[in-house]
Amino acid sequence: MHYFGNFSKNDNNRIMTVREALQNSTNLVFVRLMRDVVRYYMFQLPGSSARLLVDADDPRRAEYLSRFADSEGRSFLAKFYNKYRGKTPAETEALLLSSMRPTPPRLAAAYRTIAPEATLQQFGEFLNSNLTSTNEVEPERIEKMYRQYAPQEMSLADRGYVSSVHPLELWLVGYLRAHPQAGWNEIVGASVKERQEVYAWLFKTHRKHAQDKRIAGLIEVEAFLKIHAQWKKMGYPFDSLVPSYATTLGASADRPAALAELMGIIVNGGVRKPVARIDSLHFAKDTPYETLVKRANGGKEEQVLAPEVARAVADAIRGVVSNGTAKRVKTAFAQSDGSIIAVGGKTGTGDQRFEVYARGGRLIESRFVNRSATFVFNIGERFFGSMTAYVAGPQAANYDFTSALPVQLLATLAPSLMPMIEPPKGAAAQRQCAR
Repeated sequence: MHYFGNFSKNDNNRIMTVREALQNSTNLVFVRLMRDVVRYYMFQLPGSSARLLVDADDPRRAEYLSRFADSEGRSFLAKFYNKYRGKTPAETEALLLSSMRPTPPRLAAAYRTIAPEATLQQFGEFLNSNLTSTNEVEPERIEKMYRQYAPQEMSLADRGYVSSVHPLELWLVGYLRAHPQAGWNEIVGASVKERQEVYAWLFKTHRKHAQDKRIAGLIEVEAFLKIHAQWKKMGYPFDSLVPSYATTLGASADRPAALAELMGIIVNGGVRKPVARIDSLHFAKDTPYETLVKRANGGKEEQVLAPEVARAVADAIRGVVSNGTAKRVKTAFAQSDGSIIAVGGKTGTGDQRFEVYARGGRLIESRFVNRSATFVFNIGERFFGSMTAYVAGPQAANYDFTSALPVQLLATLAPSLMPMIEPPKGAAAQRQCAR
């Protein structure tokens, strides 16, 4: 089970708008919002496979299911192929495991699918190497799971359900493990049976509740795949997305550069522009060897957010600075005429721990993983970025900073940044004459 809570327990019984939650970094509002987004992709998006759930006795279901399985299976297989293409078998296995919450049944179902030829000893070594020392599996249970999750004992769809990984993704990883040089056409040809099997089993049971529950689990994984595709358009830097509501709280592990790029999209009215770290390099000025290296015009602008959505977000994040968790930087950027440059942003604090509980809920181990605090911001209409404080490993237990730290750091740096944000009038005049 994945539990969520607010930073302040005082917010637990409040009813808040999204704007208020944004200002105060109230977690549960965004968990519920993420749930609504996932359910939209599951059930309301035009063409959603959830429409098959409406009538279990519809005689057209079998015919439709066959076409649905082939087209949808091919579509998702293509996404998985792009995810793993060009990677070694070891890199492919590591990427698959990185998107899973490791439990013995999940790991067992996944490994028996991607490595069906593995011996019992290899199977046991794989399980215990991917679990913590406190979760190591006893030899008797290893042998039982080795038999239980064998391909001849459990269908591919069932193994995908147990592992919480799309079964076609499991199949592809296993196929690439055995055929590392396989191309797309070969994979499509080899997966005809599996594409039908993965979806057909869901409609064999006459117990509609059990049927719908399992279909919903698969549809939810597919919903997150669609969400991931949308996020990639806005600069999300990773090849996969863990299917969890926690992604709305930053557990998706965005990189600072990606957060800054997202802020740039908001500032630019929903347009994602090409990113260039360095615009030009000027060597040996006023010498015979003078060289000017300039960035070539490349990359296309793309409208990835509706302009009205970008404007609404830009307005809301200014409220975080004016009335919310980033008030320290509200008046930091003062211009020479006394006016204040408006700042918008979003704060976030992460306290990541690995905790083990005994039966009855008694905590028996708590290990600090890391602590982080981030402030992603825009200054006026042209400048934006992100700032992160981060401590990794057990040393994180010695720190208790929050996102107020990067906010205060930006406020402290403001006087040093102002000459770039508001250049001296003389410098501006010189540049105009140079043009």
